[in-house]
Amino acid sequence: MLHRIVEGSGPRVVLAHGFTQTLASWEGLAVRLRPRWQVVRADLPGHGGSGAIRADLPGAAHQLGEAGGRAAYVGYSLGGRVCLRLALDRPDLVGALVLVGASPGIRDPAARAERRAADEALAAGIERDGVEAFLDRWLAGPLFATLAPELAGRPARLANTAAGLAAALRLLGAGAQEPLWDRLATLRPPVLLLTGAADAKFTALVAGAGHAVCLEQPEAVGELVEQFLRSTLDGHHPVG
Repeated sequence: MLHRIVEGSGPRVVLAHGFTQTLASWEGLAVRLRPRWQVVRADLPGHGGSGAIRADLPGAAHQLGEAGGRAAYVGYSLGGRVCLRLALDRPDLVGALVLVGASPGIRDPAARAERRAADEALAAGIERDGVEAFLDRWLAGPLFATLAPELAGRPARLANTAAGLAAALRLLGAGAQEPLWDRLATLRPPVLLLTGAADAKFTALVAGAGHAVCLEQPEAVGELVEQFLRSTLDGHHPVG
């Protein structure tokens, strides 16, 4: 099973992090939620305490469902794609869904192949140069142009291994993901979509933030997530 931390009591909420992060990245939101809900934070395959686990997207979704059970699921970026896959494959487990800066995948086969090649190059770079050097390049990229260094959670990211992150890129990267666009109409749970206003790939909802909206505007994200959970979970109690 994926490494996880379970805190609090009440309706269950599962938090799934982004690429190079660990469950530690959700500490701020977990502190806010756990007085009212039971919060489950899980390390995804290739990350943190699950660094030795290898899984593709369907497998990662299955393992996240085993770790979280019946719950509301909140996923950021990579974690959002895993949560979306879980909601489509196991709607009985997902009572509500929050997707933060996440995509159903790349529709165009040529663009998907290009992304897969780019992910492979990144994976090879991690294996060659190590995690610290990779993080220097990764966090300096355009995806995180609006993320202040002190908010990036770099110490927790450094807990990852080169082998784990490289495997995650190859198995869980957007280039390896089966596009889920054609299945979106079958989604059963209520869904909240959150992105940063400066995140050009997605519709903007949270001002003053880019792709790492959870880190850049934690109070705004926390307020939106909490409002959504109260409206969907209170009285329904989707616990494991």
